[in-house]
Amino acid sequence: MPLPEPDAVVVRSLAADLGAAGFRTERLRELWGDAADGALGRGHALPARRRLAGETTPVGVIARLFGLGDDVAAEEAASAFPAAGLAGLEALGLVRRDAGRVLPLVLVRPQAFVDDEGAGEWWVASDLDEAALGGPLPEDHVLGVGGASLTLAALQLTDPVGRALDVGAGCGIQSLRARRAAAAVVATDVSERALRFTRLNALLNGVDAVQTRLGDMFAPVRGERFARIVSNPPFVITPRTAGVPAYEYRDGGRVGDGLVAEFIGGVGEHLEPGGTAQLLGNWEYRDGVSGLDRARAWVEASAVPLDAWLVEREVLDPVAYAELWIRDAGTLPGTPAYDALLGAWLDDFAARGVTEVGFGYVLLRRPAAGAPTLARYERVVHPVSDGGLGAHLGRALAAHDRLAALDDVALAASVLQVAPDVTEARHHLPGIEAPRIIELRQGGGFGRAIEADPALAALVGACDGDLSVGVLVAAIAELLDVDADALRADILPRVRELVFTGFLGFA
Repeated sequence: MPLPEPDAVVVRSLAADLGAAGFRTERLRELWGDAADGALGRGHALPARRRLAGETTPVGVIARLFGLGDDVAAEEAASAFPAAGLAGLEALGLVRRDAGRVLPLVLVRPQAFVDDEGAGEWWVASDLDEAALGGPLPEDHVLGVGGASLTLAALQLTDPVGRALDVGAGCGIQSLRARRAAAAVVATDVSERALRFTRLNALLNGVDAVQTRLGDMFAPVRGERFARIVSNPPFVITPRTAGVPAYEYRDGGRVGDGLVAEFIGGVGEHLEPGGTAQLLGNWEYRDGVSGLDRARAWVEASAVPLDAWLVEREVLDPVAYAELWIRDAGTLPGTPAYDALLGAWLDDFAARGVTEVGFGYVLLRRPAAGAPTLARYERVVHPVSDGGLGAHLGRALAAHDRLAALDDVALAASVLQVAPDVTEARHHLPGIEAPRIIELRQGGGFGRAIEADPALAALVGACDGDLSVGVLVAAIAELLDVDADALRADILPRVRELVFTGFLGFA
């Protein structure tokens, strides 16, 4: 059942009430403590409920009602929402009243973020979660802000653009983030309820120029192009078997990883020249073919040639994959329903020869001119901080484009600087002066660590924005007593990689 169409006046009053109460991330953490905050992030509300028991301040009442999904006394709620009023909350479809109590119909939670423009915070409304419902989610559930949503939001490129498109908007978190850099955003979804949440959340946070359209994939924007497209699509591989729920927020109705393949194959038509698309996705390893190789084939089959950078972050076996998504929807292990669903997933994977499933990030770009020059398919499985990743990706693309225009002679004539977040570690065997391992590590970006030989380490250490790469290579060759031409041929491809990945930058 869709929410009522959000009334702008009432929503602004609700925002005023939330702001006046101090309903913010840090204040909530103060109220229920770090341990309860961590438990809540894992779907366990009991510790927070215990800490808020008897809390009657406006922020405490709002936290119980919209943060945890618990009912509160009508007089407490009326006091906490003096501007919107209980009638206003009811009109928005956010609560209902019953026998002197106010029962939440949705969650509204603060979500802090940091990007190139600085720190900010949104209030994000979504459907009641598993902890609030006390059982499995309904199939039309509109998801709030989870780990995947935060990851994609952090990955979004930060340079200003014109129009952006959010495919599969859900509660609208990606649209809010995209609007930070885009002049206008079109948000699409197959769920009218999700689009109502998107419109509600845009109004709640004073974000304009977000237009919503109902429909599947690119159908609502047929014939249109955008400078930026983002999507956390419903990519979850779901058995097409009776009795397996089809959750709108995660199941796109395709077989296997077909939705991601379809997205990659069709997105190019909707990108302006130079436009980019970013999405989360997964890809099957099957019939002896790597998931990354299958994803590469999707890119190469696109009717519109595309630059591509895919980063695989995790690989799960069929059992682990099935367990992840069965539990995600609130079905508990050890129950007959859980076992039936697990069997359906395993049967589906076995029938289609799936041995593993990879998860990761996809960045695609329609070249502004000429043929694609970027085809990077890699695995980054170590922990990575989401902070600043969007800006890092933008710098990497810019570095790639500059490098693509430089032959080795021009690169050797370039002056480079080591990035300020790069550190070096040397590991020695006891009693041995020469290092056994030299490691270069970056503090930002993807937090990469590479092993360097003495020549490369010397070059990186000498890149201070003064001398060209060629001059430094010649000096290092003389110091190490090696052939300068051979060293240049060996080291320049590695310099290109260090510039792309952010260890080095152009002075």
